[in-house]
Amino acid sequence: MPVNYLPVNREDMECRGWDQVDFALVSGDAYVDHPSFGPAIISRVLEDAGYKVGIIPQPDWKKTEDFQRLGRPRLGFLVSAGNMDSMVNHYSVNKKIREKDSYSPGCKMGLRPDRATIVYCNKIREAYKNVPIIIGGVEASLRRFAHYDYWSDTVRKSILIDSSADLLVYGMAEKQIVEIAAYLNDGLEVKYIRHIPGTCYMADSLEEVSNGYIEIPSFKKTAEDKTKYAEAFKIQYQEQDPVRGKTIVQQHGIKYLVQNKPEMPLSQAELDKVYGLSYLKNAHPMYDRDGGIPALEEVKFSIVSSRGCFGSCAFCSLTFHQGRIVQSRSEESILHEAVGITNLEDFKGYIHDVGGPTANFRQPACLKQLKTGACKEKQCLHPSPCKSLHIDHQEYLGILRKLRKLPKVKKVFVRSGIRYDYIMADKSEHFLKELLEHHVSGQLKVAPEHISPKVLHDMRKPAGKTFEQFREKFFKINERLGKKQFIVPYFMSSHPGSTLEAAVELAEYLRDIHYQPEQVQDFYPTPGTLSTAMFYTGLDPLTMQKVYVPKSKTEKAMQRALLQFREPKKYALVHAALVEADRTDLIGFGPKCLIRPKGKTAYSDQNKEQDSGYNQNKQKNIVKGKLNKEQVNKDLLSKARINKEHKKKITEDSRKSRRTVKNEKMEKERQQRSLGNKKRNLKENQKEKHQGSRTEASGKVTGKVKRMSPGKPSGKVKRKHSF
Repeated sequence: MPVNYLPVNREDMECRGWDQVDFALVSGDAYVDHPSFGPAIISRVLEDAGYKVGIIPQPDWKKTEDFQRLGRPRLGFLVSAGNMDSMVNHYSVNKKIREKDSYSPGCKMGLRPDRATIVYCNKIREAYKNVPIIIGGVEASLRRFAHYDYWSDTVRKSILIDSSADLLVYGMAEKQIVEIAAYLNDGLEVKYIRHIPGTCYMADSLEEVSNGYIEIPSFKKTAEDKTKYAEAFKIQYQEQDPVRGKTIVQQHGIKYLVQNKPEMPLSQAELDKVYGLSYLKNAHPMYDRDGGIPALEEVKFSIVSSRGCFGSCAFCSLTFHQGRIVQSRSEESILHEAVGITNLEDFKGYIHDVGGPTANFRQPACLKQLKTGACKEKQCLHPSPCKSLHIDHQEYLGILRKLRKLPKVKKVFVRSGIRYDYIMADKSEHFLKELLEHHVSGQLKVAPEHISPKVLHDMRKPAGKTFEQFREKFFKINERLGKKQFIVPYFMSSHPGSTLEAAVELAEYLRDIHYQPEQVQDFYPTPGTLSTAMFYTGLDPLTMQKVYVPKSKTEKAMQRALLQFREPKKYALVHAALVEADRTDLIGFGPKCLIRPKGKTAYSDQNKEQDSGYNQNKQKNIVKGKLNKEQVNKDLLSKARINKEHKKKITEDSRKSRRTVKNEKMEKERQQRSLGNKKRNLKENQKEKHQGSRTEASGKVTGKVKRMSPGKPSGKVKRKHSF
């Protein structure tokens, strides 16, 4: 085994001549030494600071032996659930167990527990009673306050309480962890480390908290009163700023959770140093026999160029974790990493991505953010770009140009998120032109998320007209470049604020642009987001206005189905949705209809063939901007004519079928009536011979039959049967 991987067992420690590690880092992910994996960054940062760090990846949590494989660490345990919240990693939005775990060898499931941070800490306490435990990573960071837990549908306590850890580090944590290590190394007990920004601790009383804090509604109040939960979240959300943010206190029983204000972002030099450490850019060799770690494949040849995001989408947790202030690496640092990537044995000439949370954000939204902090009551891009917003793609464009010219590089892709509203706010078209010319592989993925103004407002996303303007510019530039490229828009269903009517509106939009998404993302209420607070409380915490929330499985399924209304499997759900939304005008054969009437063939063979071609060719071309309106109208009229002829044929066939059935039924009734009359007459004659008297008889002919008077013809029988 190469000695430059950090130790994962005693044998590795002996190879380095170590008797004891300073820190044992327990992770829910497999061990991948790449800067896209949080545990790799923290371990390398501590190593660079002179500490001995060992890794315990995906330990068996059912026993203590795995947590003891490196022995008792000198300074403490560091615990992370991994790059994802363990519950999100395990369960889909429908709360069904996922089939794959990309952060485990061979995508194998079951190598980490639910609520991994809590389980790991409890096992460490079982193995070592008084060892310091510091928790961090996405799971700990987003669950630091009392929070709504979608999977149990309850408000849970701070993860610092449930895990019994000593300290919680939130955010990206490089500065905090080195400072904590220094104090522990100097002999300061962990219970006295309470002043470091970007950390949380538990206090026995408010007297232990320094002045200038804000107390938010307690765990008990937020669990019992949704309005109090919304009030607490608003303060948490608005105080996540390293410049103007204040200490926040939340009572949990007889103790108090204390969150110190966020740590300042790394400077460019500090960020360059972090990404310039000796990462091996690979998974540990012990996973080779299982097929490696699939999550690495997406990022191995990618470059992280920035952190933070001032986009502040309501459903995104970045504001709560990385913050709104963008930090970026220098051009030299990025080019140096790129050269290193080109020298990897399995590099094929393609750099897969150069970006971050938002690829085209390279600097803070404005100079004010670094001096007085991000605005407390305003957003940088919603509802429209702020007048103080600094808009410039030139630096990023210059980096991409230099990367393209590197030896061994065939193409440089940009696959991170692109904010098209930020592009539209740029008066220059140079960035979009070069992006489409050199950095897109035939399709550009963007995320308008919805088209309804109300839903977009609740999402904190730009108005739908901005996306339309972007599409128009995209098509025009591609036409000038002579390229056949198209947009792949991502849409979300069932977000707070999305009524069934709003979902129908989105379906009509998809019909009009002749696009059906292959995948639709249902809103997933994950900890730490504004949208999750809306989902739980039915309120927008920033305005305290009521928000409609689709929660039933049926409605969520209907909203999702509406976005894929052409799929035959979705027909029943789409039909039910249109009926419930009182939009039966969209059920029929016209060009504006989404589906055919119930009981009718959804598509004839001719229509299927036409729709297949339309989907594969013409619909794609429309998204590419290749068909003009005249051609589109011509196609729609042709399709409407075919539908009309098909409907006429169905009607004629149906009439013929009904006439045939009716005639057959009448003939059968006539035959039964005739046979009944013969039997009745024969029976009466026999009775007259033996009894010598006339009697009234009754019988059955398909329905009940009653003779009105003896001797009268059978045709006068009154019947209680009709066809």
